[in-house]
Amino acid sequence: MTSERAPSRAAIEAAWRVEAPRLLGALVRFVGDVDRAEDLAQDALALALERWPTHGIPDKPGAWLLATAKNRAIDEARRAAMARAKQPAIEHHLAQTTRAHTIEAREEEPVEDDVLRLILIACHPVLSREARVALTLRLVAGLSTAEIARAYLTTEATVAQRIVRAKRTLAEARVPFELPRGDELLARVHTALEVVYLIFNEGYAATAGDRVLRSELCDEAMRLGRVLAASFAHDSEVHGALALMELQASRSRARVGSNGAVILLLDQDRARWDQHLIHRGLAGLERAASLRRPLGPYAIQAAIAACHARARRAEDTDWAQIVALYDALVELTGSPVVELNRAVAVCMAYGARDALALVDELADDLADYHPYFATRGDILEKLGRAHEAKLCFEEAARRTQNARERELLLTRAARNATDA
Repeated sequence: MTSERAPSRAAIEAAWRVEAPRLLGALVRFVGDVDRAEDLAQDALALALERWPTHGIPDKPGAWLLATAKNRAIDEARRAAMARAKQPAIEHHLAQTTRAHTIEAREEEPVEDDVLRLILIACHPVLSREARVALTLRLVAGLSTAEIARAYLTTEATVAQRIVRAKRTLAEARVPFELPRGDELLARVHTALEVVYLIFNEGYAATAGDRVLRSELCDEAMRLGRVLAASFAHDSEVHGALALMELQASRSRARVGSNGAVILLLDQDRARWDQHLIHRGLAGLERAASLRRPLGPYAIQAAIAACHARARRAEDTDWAQIVALYDALVELTGSPVVELNRAVAVCMAYGARDALALVDELADDLADYHPYFATRGDILEKLGRAHEAKLCFEEAARRTQNARERELLLTRAARNATDA
């Protein structure tokens, strides 16, 4: 049964975007090769674009696309086997046709299965971080090479090269296209979490460009986080990472002004925070806490975000609790960036003088990190040391690649020049 009205190309492409991750995941498992799976998926899409405008979008478009792609794979395998006159190969591929004729039954399987497999393949530890991100965005998020290049402000050639190398690495390493088990599976899940949160973070605070917020990346990362949370319901850190993303994303509408300018956390209109995302995030954090004590790094960061979410006004924020949470996070990570964030909380809870001493201790570790100079400028401004604050804001502005962030930093530098 198909829809009665002839669908537009946009409607077909929308259906494709929804179905593509599962389709690719199933095809990778079926043919055991990422490149071949992509080719088969594109062939199925081309046939859909040819037939669906006339016949309508099927009631189960994913089943139609998967059956079409699998049948193409089986036909090609038959022809190749016949050309080589290898009867055993023909029989082997004919045996696989039974799987192609059980598509309707497969529609009843959980959607997450094949998508999850695709995430875990794209985030395999054998790949570099850059390769994992590029491959995840390409295969799972369905972004084009051009879209990925725009998101990370690099060239299409660079992105394409990363994707090609990633596929080649997976092939040369003979990575199995089935879910690993036990400790290996858990390690792979946490690798995937790292990549998913990296995608979210780039969307929430863009490294470069003329936008501070790339909501499409945030939305995609949260979608992937929900797939992982549904499949690994007993893993505290999976729930913690999703809670962290949802709590941070709840502030998105309030983070950017009508002119695109950055609005700092303490200056945001909290009435614009998304209460639905806050509710989801707090529930996810509660779930994470019920599964593990003490909390892991993602869950601790979610707990910090929850302190902000629960405060109706900026002045109601429990900064002492945030400092305590950062203490735990520093112990777990040993990260100087975490220590810098802790110094901000110390500034709010106990005063700028104590915070400045902590920040100055990080000068060597964070000498090339522009938020270090922005944070130091903020603390110096609170201490009334306007000229020093101005210099710090100017240094931070020189180092950032984000145009909107640079505007804010230069505005703060100018304000301290006036006050000097």
